Amino acid sequence: MAVAKVIEVTSGSKKGLQDAIESGLSKASDSLENIEGAWIQDIKVTCDNGKIAEWRVNMKVTFVLN
Repeated sequence: MAVAKVIEVTSGSKKGLQDAIESGLSKASDSLENIEGAWIQDIKVTCDNGKIAEWRVNMKVTFVLN
């Protein structure tokens, strides 16, 4: 029987939404093993002069415990 744990991760990127998600998962994988998936809970942006300056995501990352 597998047991999983869920943590909350927030990350951002000036490049775009996909980069924000990928950089958050990449950083989480530096200290976690067996990442199974992520639920993108919130998407936010910061603005500068009416344009998107940064994409931010809040996600729940699921990983299986050893």
